[in-house]
Amino acid sequence: MRARLRYTKLGKIRFTSHRDLARMWERAFRRINLPLAYSQGFSPRPKVSFGLALPTGHESVAEYLDVDLDPDKAAGTDIDLLPARLTPALPVGVDVLAAAALDDHAPSLQHEVTSCTWEIVCHPGSAGELTELVARALAAESLVVTRERKGQEVTDDLRPALLSVDVLGPVEGGVLLTAELATQPRGVRPAELLRALAPGLEEISARRTHQWIQRDGARDEPLVLDAPDAPHALLVERVS
Repeated sequence: MRARLRYTKLGKIRFTSHRDLARMWERAFRRINLPLAYSQGFSPRPKVSFGLALPTGHESVAEYLDVDLDPDKAAGTDIDLLPARLTPALPVGVDVLAAAALDDHAPSLQHEVTSCTWEIVCHPGSAGELTELVARALAAESLVVTRERKGQEVTDDLRPALLSVDVLGPVEGGVLLTAELATQPRGVRPAELLRALAPGLEEISARRTHQWIQRDGARDEPLVLDAPDAPHALLVERVS
């Protein structure tokens, strides 16, 4: 028996590493006595699979994890009640938004997710200047940048990974833009997008708002919220 959870990572908790967040989840599962399935071997570990790692310092309203439950002990577990049970057991800023049963043979999140949508506040520059930079980048045949991967500098063309970029307008601290960035074969971070637009652009904040998968030719989220507009209350507020 497997369950998929969708959760947020907002506020000060954004500075917590992926490893520490995993430990927080394990503690939360113990606090609510969730009957987890464990791996075999000398040091059994709970069977919990996280989606794409969120860079430290970034926020998100669309994080996911899959958890395997012990089939002999989980018969009475109501998956629909997990958000209400888990959220009080987690740190402030980590709220479970939705939960659903998952097919035991469903592909992993790492394999399925093909792109992510981000909201990015950057500085300096006006909305008009950012619009010109975005238009120039989207019209370019290539955007070659040098970035570090596993301690080594590599040269990549980011243009194929820029699926869409739009300037939304001025906000407190800078200009807000939204971008859908591919995750395969290599992911692009918001800061890397800004460096591709212009070397002097600084990332003030970044928030992942969606992760996308392709199913039968249609784009969808790994777990859709019951209320379609639920995450929008969490978006960056624009300056009037």
